[in-house]
Amino acid sequence: MTAAPGVTRTLTRTPAGQAVDVYGPPGGGTAPTVLLWHGMGPDERAIMRPVAEAAAAQGVVVFVPGWRSDAPDRGAAHLLDSLAFVREQVAQSGGDPDGIVVAGWSAGAGAAVATALRPDLFGGRRPAAVVGIAGRYDVPARTTGAAPADDLAHAAGPAAVPPVPVLLVHGTEDGEVDGRSAREFAAALAAHGWPVRLEEPGTDHAGVLMSAYDPALGRLVPSSAGHALEGGRTTVRVLVEAAKGAVPR
Repeated sequence: MTAAPGVTRTLTRTPAGQAVDVYGPPGGGTAPTVLLWHGMGPDERAIMRPVAEAAAAQGVVVFVPGWRSDAPDRGAAHLLDSLAFVREQVAQSGGDPDGIVVAGWSAGAGAAVATALRPDLFGGRRPAAVVGIAGRYDVPARTTGAAPADDLAHAAGPAAVPPVPVLLVHGTEDGEVDGRSAREFAAALAAHGWPVRLEEPGTDHAGVLMSAYDPALGRLVPSSAGHALEGGRTTVRVLVEAAKGAVPR
Protein backbone atom coordinates (compact mmCIF):
# COMPACT_ATOMS: atom_id res chain seq x y z
CA MET A 1 0.00 0.00 0.00
CA THR A 2 1.44 3.36 -1.03
CA ALA A 3 1.89 5.90 1.74
CA ALA A 4 -0.16 9.08 1.60
CA PRO A 5 1.92 12.06 0.40
CA GLY A 6 4.08 13.45 3.19
CA VAL A 7 3.10 10.78 5.73
CA THR A 8 5.93 8.91 7.44
CA ARG A 9 5.78 5.52 9.15
CA THR A 10 8.48 4.74 11.70
CA LEU A 11 8.97 1.55 13.68
CA THR A 12 9.93 2.03 17.29
CA ARG A 13 9.76 -0.13 20.40
CA THR A 14 8.73 0.28 24.00
CA PRO A 15 11.29 -0.48 26.75
CA ALA A 16 9.66 -3.92 26.99
CA GLY A 17 10.33 -4.56 23.30
CA GLN A 18 6.80 -4.04 22.04
CA ALA A 19 6.70 -2.92 18.39
CA VAL A 20 4.96 0.41 17.69
CA ASP A 21 4.32 2.00 14.29
CA VAL A 22 4.29 5.80 14.42
CA TYR A 23 2.54 7.59 11.57
CA GLY A 24 3.72 11.17 11.27
CA PRO A 25 1.76 13.89 9.44
CA PRO A 26 3.14 16.16 6.73
CA GLY A 27 4.88 19.28 8.01
CA GLY A 28 6.49 20.03 11.35
CA GLY A 29 5.38 21.41 14.67
CA THR A 30 3.32 19.80 17.40
CA ALA A 31 0.36 17.72 16.24
CA PRO A 32 -2.60 16.17 18.07
CA THR A 33 -2.03 12.53 18.94
CA VAL A 34 -3.96 9.26 18.77
CA LEU A 35 -2.97 5.94 20.34
CA LEU A 36 -4.78 3.32 18.24
CA TRP A 37 -5.16 -0.32 19.35
CA HIS A 38 -6.00 -3.22 17.04
CA GLY A 39 -8.32 -6.12 17.95
CA MET A 40 -7.79 -9.67 19.17
CA GLY A 41 -5.46 -10.93 16.44
CA PRO A 42 -1.99 -11.10 18.05
CA ASP A 43 0.36 -8.31 16.92
CA GLU A 44 -1.91 -7.20 14.08
CA ARG A 45 -0.89 -3.57 14.06
CA ALA A 46 -0.51 -3.69 10.24
CA ILE A 47 -4.28 -3.95 9.75
CA MET A 48 -4.70 -0.48 11.23
CA ARG A 49 -2.52 1.10 8.55
CA PRO A 50 -5.27 2.35 6.18
CA VAL A 51 -7.04 4.46 8.83
CA ALA A 52 -3.84 5.40 10.69
CA GLU A 53 -2.23 6.64 7.51
CA ALA A 54 -5.34 8.55 6.46
CA ALA A 55 -5.59 10.23 9.87
CA ALA A 56 -1.90 11.17 9.76
CA ALA A 57 -2.44 12.74 6.34
CA GLN A 58 -4.92 15.07 8.05
CA GLY A 59 -2.40 16.29 10.62
CA VAL A 60 -2.50 13.73 13.43
CA VAL A 61 0.36 11.69 14.94
CA VAL A 62 -0.89 8.10 15.25
CA PHE A 63 0.78 5.44 17.40
CA VAL A 64 -0.21 1.85 16.54
CA PRO A 65 1.32 -0.74 18.90
CA GLY A 66 1.12 -4.48 18.61
CA TRP A 67 -0.33 -6.45 21.52
CA ARG A 68 -1.14 -10.09 22.18
CA SER A 69 -4.60 -11.12 23.28
CA ASP A 70 -3.30 -14.67 23.75
CA ALA A 71 -0.97 -13.63 26.58
CA PRO A 72 -1.84 -15.00 30.04
CA ASP A 73 -3.19 -11.58 31.08
CA ARG A 74 -5.22 -11.25 27.83
CA GLY A 75 -2.96 -8.44 26.64
CA ALA A 76 -3.32 -6.06 29.58
CA ALA A 77 0.41 -5.55 30.14
CA HIS A 78 1.06 -4.85 26.45
CA LEU A 79 -1.79 -2.35 26.25
CA LEU A 80 -0.81 -0.50 29.42
CA ASP A 81 2.86 -0.55 28.39
CA SER A 82 2.00 1.13 25.11
CA LEU A 83 -0.14 3.71 26.92
CA ALA A 84 2.74 4.62 29.23
CA PHE A 85 5.18 4.65 26.32
CA VAL A 86 3.10 7.09 24.29
CA ARG A 87 2.68 9.43 27.22
CA GLU A 88 6.43 9.43 27.79
CA GLN A 89 7.54 9.61 24.15
CA VAL A 90 4.79 11.59 22.42
CA ALA A 91 6.69 14.90 22.34
CA GLN A 92 9.71 13.26 20.68
CA SER A 93 7.44 12.09 17.85
CA GLY A 94 5.92 15.52 17.28
CA GLY A 95 2.76 14.81 19.25
CA ASP A 96 0.93 16.82 21.89
CA PRO A 97 1.45 15.34 25.38
CA ASP A 98 -1.56 17.25 26.73
CA GLY A 99 -4.01 16.02 24.12
CA ILE A 100 -3.71 12.25 23.68
CA VAL A 101 -6.76 10.41 22.35
CA VAL A 102 -6.98 6.68 23.08
CA ALA A 103 -8.83 4.65 20.43
CA GLY A 104 -9.31 1.01 19.52
CA TRP A 105 -11.07 -1.40 17.18
CA SER A 106 -13.02 -4.53 18.15
CA ALA A 107 -11.44 -5.86 21.38
CA GLY A 108 -9.31 -2.72 21.40
CA ALA A 109 -12.43 -0.54 21.55
CA GLY A 110 -13.49 -1.50 25.05
CA ALA A 111 -9.86 -1.36 26.17
CA ALA A 112 -9.62 2.22 24.90
CA VAL A 113 -12.92 3.47 26.29
CA ALA A 114 -12.13 1.97 29.69
CA THR A 115 -9.15 4.32 30.10
CA ALA A 116 -11.56 7.24 30.49
CA LEU A 117 -13.48 5.52 33.26
CA ARG A 118 -10.63 4.22 35.43
CA PRO A 119 -8.08 7.02 35.91
CA ASP A 120 -6.98 5.38 39.17
CA LEU A 121 -5.22 2.70 37.13
CA PHE A 122 -3.14 5.23 35.20
CA GLY A 123 -1.85 7.58 37.85
CA GLY A 124 -4.95 9.77 37.73
CA ARG A 125 -4.31 10.76 34.12
CA ARG A 126 -6.95 10.37 31.45
CA PRO A 127 -7.10 10.82 27.70
CA ALA A 128 -8.43 13.98 26.09
CA ALA A 129 -11.08 11.78 24.44
CA VAL A 130 -11.66 8.11 23.64
CA VAL A 131 -12.86 6.45 20.45
CA GLY A 132 -14.42 2.98 20.30
CA ILE A 133 -14.62 1.36 16.86
CA ALA A 134 -16.80 -1.74 16.35
CA GLY A 135 -16.55 -2.78 19.97
CA ARG A 136 -18.54 -4.15 22.90
CA TYR A 137 -18.74 -2.28 26.16
CA ASP A 138 -20.65 -4.81 28.27
CA VAL A 139 -17.77 -7.29 28.56
CA PRO A 140 -14.50 -6.95 30.53
CA ALA A 141 -12.04 -4.55 28.91
CA ARG A 142 -8.52 -5.84 28.29
CA THR A 143 -7.02 -2.84 30.09
CA THR A 144 -9.08 -2.94 33.29
CA GLY A 145 -10.73 -6.34 33.63
CA ALA A 146 -14.10 -4.63 34.07
CA ALA A 147 -16.82 -3.83 31.56
CA PRO A 148 -16.94 -0.11 30.69
CA ALA A 149 -20.71 -0.22 31.12
CA ASP A 150 -20.27 -1.48 34.69
CA ASP A 151 -17.61 1.13 35.47
CA LEU A 152 -19.95 3.81 34.14
CA ALA A 153 -22.78 2.60 36.37
CA HIS A 154 -20.50 2.99 39.40
CA ALA A 155 -19.08 6.36 38.33
CA ALA A 156 -21.87 8.51 39.77
CA GLY A 157 -21.96 10.15 43.18
CA PRO A 158 -19.56 12.39 45.11
CA ALA A 159 -16.51 10.58 43.70
CA ALA A 160 -17.80 10.74 40.11
CA VAL A 161 -15.23 10.56 37.35
CA PRO A 162 -15.23 13.84 35.36
CA PRO A 163 -16.43 12.99 31.85
CA VAL A 164 -14.37 13.17 28.68
CA PRO A 165 -15.77 12.96 25.14
CA VAL A 166 -16.59 9.44 23.96
CA LEU A 167 -16.97 8.82 20.23
CA LEU A 168 -18.24 5.48 18.94
CA VAL A 169 -18.26 4.07 15.41
CA HIS A 170 -20.16 0.90 14.55
CA GLY A 171 -21.14 -0.44 11.14
CA THR A 172 -24.81 -1.20 10.59
CA GLU A 173 -23.84 -4.43 8.78
CA ASP A 174 -21.44 -5.69 11.46
CA GLY A 175 -22.00 -9.44 11.73
CA GLU A 176 -19.22 -9.97 14.28
CA VAL A 177 -20.17 -7.54 17.04
CA ASP A 178 -23.82 -6.55 17.53
CA GLY A 179 -24.25 -2.79 17.23
CA ARG A 180 -26.78 -2.89 20.06
CA SER A 181 -23.91 -2.77 22.57
CA ALA A 182 -22.69 0.54 21.15
CA ARG A 183 -26.20 2.01 21.06
CA GLU A 184 -26.94 0.97 24.65
CA PHE A 185 -23.60 2.24 25.89
CA ALA A 186 -24.06 5.57 24.12
CA ALA A 187 -27.48 5.97 25.75
CA ALA A 188 -26.03 5.15 29.17
CA LEU A 189 -23.21 7.65 28.73
CA ALA A 190 -25.68 10.38 27.76
CA ALA A 191 -27.85 9.56 30.76
CA HIS A 192 -24.81 10.02 33.01
CA GLY A 193 -23.99 13.39 31.44
CA TRP A 194 -21.03 12.27 29.36
CA PRO A 195 -20.51 13.92 25.96
CA VAL A 196 -21.02 11.09 23.47
CA ARG A 197 -21.60 10.60 19.77
CA LEU A 198 -22.34 7.37 17.90
CA GLU A 199 -21.83 7.10 14.14
CA GLU A 200 -23.19 4.10 12.24
CA PRO A 201 -21.88 3.90 8.67
CA GLY A 202 -23.35 1.30 6.33
CA THR A 203 -20.50 -1.21 6.52
CA ASP A 204 -19.32 -4.28 8.41
CA HIS A 205 -16.78 -5.15 11.09
CA ALA A 206 -13.78 -4.81 8.77
CA GLY A 207 -15.22 -2.01 6.66
CA VAL A 208 -14.85 0.53 9.47
CA LEU A 209 -11.09 0.06 8.95
CA MET A 210 -11.39 0.54 5.16
CA SER A 211 -10.69 -3.20 4.92
CA ALA A 212 -12.12 -6.66 4.23
CA TYR A 213 -11.37 -10.07 5.67
CA ASP A 214 -9.28 -12.30 3.41
CA PRO A 215 -9.93 -15.96 4.37
CA ALA A 216 -6.89 -17.17 2.42
CA LEU A 217 -4.59 -14.94 4.48
CA GLY A 218 -6.63 -15.15 7.66
CA ARG A 219 -6.49 -11.41 8.25
CA LEU A 220 -7.82 -8.06 7.07
CA VAL A 221 -6.56 -6.44 3.89
CA PRO A 222 -7.25 -2.94 2.51
CA SER A 223 -10.47 -2.73 0.48
CA SER A 224 -11.73 -0.30 -2.15
CA ALA A 225 -15.34 -1.47 -1.86
CA GLY A 226 -17.76 1.42 -1.57
CA HIS A 227 -19.08 0.45 1.87
CA ALA A 228 -15.53 0.01 3.20
CA LEU A 229 -14.46 3.39 1.90
CA GLU A 230 -17.51 4.95 3.56
CA GLY A 231 -16.86 3.15 6.83
CA GLY A 232 -13.15 3.87 6.88
CA ARG A 233 -13.65 7.53 6.08
CA THR A 234 -16.13 7.80 8.93
CA THR A 235 -13.61 6.27 11.32
CA VAL A 236 -10.84 8.56 10.12
CA ARG A 237 -13.03 11.65 10.44
CA VAL A 238 -13.99 10.70 13.99
CA LEU A 239 -10.36 10.06 14.98
CA VAL A 240 -9.27 13.40 13.54
CA GLU A 241 -12.13 15.30 15.14
CA ALA A 242 -11.39 13.71 18.52
CA ALA A 243 -7.70 14.50 18.22
CA LYS A 244 -8.28 18.09 17.20
CA GLY A 245 -10.88 18.71 19.88
CA ALA A 246 -13.76 19.21 17.43
CA VAL A 247 -16.20 17.19 19.56
CA PRO A 248 -18.86 18.05 22.18
CA ARG A 249 -17.50 18.65 25.65
